[in-house]
Amino acid sequence: MTGSDGPHREPGSGVRAAGSASERAREEEERAVEQALALVGGSSGPGRSGESGERPSRSRDPLAPWDSRDEDLNADRSGDSHTGRSSDSHTGPSSAPHAHRSSGSDPYDGRDSDLRAGRAAPAPGREQPPLPDRPSPGDLAKPPPPSWDRARAVAAREGRGGPSPTIRLPLDRALGHVLAEALGALTDLPSFDTSAMDGWAVAGPGPWAFEAGAGLLAGRGPAAALPDGTAVRIATGARVPPETTAVIRSEHAHVDEARGLLHARRSVVTGQDIRPRGQECRSGEQLVPAGTVVTPAVLGLAAAAGYDALPVVPRPRVDILVLGDELLNAGLPHDGLIRDALGPMLGPWLRALGAEVSGARRLGDDAGALRDALTSSDADLIVTTGGTAAGPVDHVHPVLDALGAELLVDGVAVRPGHPMLLARLSPDGPYLVGLPGNPLAAVSGLLTLAEPLLAGIAGRPAQDPYRALVHAEVHGHPHDTRLVPVVHRPGRAGGRDHVAPLRYNGPAMLRGIAAADGLAVVPPGGVRSGTEVEILDLPWAPATPWTEGCFT
Repeated sequence: MTGSDGPHREPGSGVRAAGSASERAREEEERAVEQALALVGGSSGPGRSGESGERPSRSRDPLAPWDSRDEDLNADRSGDSHTGRSSDSHTGPSSAPHAHRSSGSDPYDGRDSDLRAGRAAPAPGREQPPLPDRPSPGDLAKPPPPSWDRARAVAAREGRGGPSPTIRLPLDRALGHVLAEALGALTDLPSFDTSAMDGWAVAGPGPWAFEAGAGLLAGRGPAAALPDGTAVRIATGARVPPETTAVIRSEHAHVDEARGLLHARRSVVTGQDIRPRGQECRSGEQLVPAGTVVTPAVLGLAAAAGYDALPVVPRPRVDILVLGDELLNAGLPHDGLIRDALGPMLGPWLRALGAEVSGARRLGDDAGALRDALTSSDADLIVTTGGTAAGPVDHVHPVLDALGAELLVDGVAVRPGHPMLLARLSPDGPYLVGLPGNPLAAVSGLLTLAEPLLAGIAGRPAQDPYRALVHAEVHGHPHDTRLVPVVHRPGRAGGRDHVAPLRYNGPAMLRGIAAADGLAVVPPGGVRSGTEVEILDLPWAPATPWTEGCFT
């Protein structure tokens, strides 16, 4: 019964109402705690709604499929898994060695998730013991992988970390090396006034008297001064006599043999067709700076300036170790075996980056053989293929741990290729770049870690990045950078040049990169058509863009 005073209350109903309010407050508090834990990536803990072990979406395994259109981005090798096992297989410090390397697993169990929220989580039926002052090392979660930009910066910094040694190489052996010092002119160029054309050297106004004869040839010593009103035949490159006014080209001269006079068919300008001493450079002037790659043109300039040998930085020495029992060296794939695409590809690619490369060694999935190869190498850089995840035969991480190597980059937020790594085996080197086993993922690792590292070791200056319009929508990964093979296209009707993405861009595919001029650096989330993106050129990018439609 109700009245003007409000609802009728039975005896004791106020106590029950107060109790219900208290329960509602506790429930709201619990929900607030769960929401806070979800925001920091913690699991819900025993007895809560997250009992099934599902992680909040922000902390889900970053290797899990994220878009059905791009399922080929989810695997670099063995499902592109950084661990090779499911994310809930990790149980804390008692787990198998290196399980903490999984980017999809959490070293804390459900109860420990509350430690990251700054409070103890009560276990059902008993009180949780006090928190320790700090977690033990086995309980520390692996930090998220660095961004693509950050990983490249680390590799470049390591490459530039120490002083570059200098060697002197004769010109015929210096091609492809990097100058350790600026190249200065050892003499004036040209070192004397020379004729730029075959013709006549004349002095004063014409017509000019001449004497029959061969005249002045290149390579001869200095000639006597030329009196006014006279002329003498001269060859290209010959030393110009003192007091010469100009050189008249043979085709611009009329020779009157009978009278012994030379007439000009055109007006004569003082100094015409004479290369004066020092026109190109003066002695001591810098010709090219340190860090310049020695090209054929640089060799020619150095020779002209008087050099017999050049001060250069030794090329970085690289060993290649191909891992994997599933690889064939010849023939067609069969019975679960596949051809090794990386062994034939990596050597030439690394040579194009300026390295001295030994032949690829195939070790299979053998931890002992890998350790022996690493400890016996005298290279500046060791490149491994495959084995960078944490599957049952992925031995790179355990061997590096056993050798006491320093992991500088352990995974990169990039697709394909995110399980790549960069390590230093000892304070004095060598470095190791671990590439994923899938071919395009390995290319991603080369461009992300090996290229900037080798450039630093070789003394090459950092390349200025450039951007280009992309003429297509390019899907991106939700959180990671994506590297997509592209081809350059000329603009039409006055439009800007642009790049077009290539179709075959899965981690295991080489068909796209084989046709590419470079790779587009696509930020997380992707880009729309007409957006500018950073471009990584390939070291052999063709001058003429590909036009075969089957690739685009």
